[in-house]
Amino acid sequence: MTVNELAARLEVAPATVSLMVGELSRKGVLDRREDDADRRRTIVSIADRHQGAINEWLGHGAQAWRQALEPLTPEQRRLFVDTLLAYEKALSG
Repeated sequence: MTVNELAARLEVAPATVSLMVGELSRKGVLDRREDDADRRRTIVSIADRHQGAINEWLGHGAQAWRQALEPLTPEQRRLFVDTLLAYEKALSG
């Protein structure tokens, strides 16, 4: 993912993401490399040595959602997800 793509996903300025990526790269959490197709672009990825820990951390979040939604019927789950999506859309204005 490029810095600009990451900035768009996080809804912050590219300059802010660039600073965060720089710091996380210095700490060895992220890797940066030039885009082979466009040398002006920088590709950012999670460093291999941290990939497992990050996947585990994200997995815990997914497990928490599964546990929270498990008692609901499929219709209730759909309503819950639709409500979250509507809320997200309203916030992004």
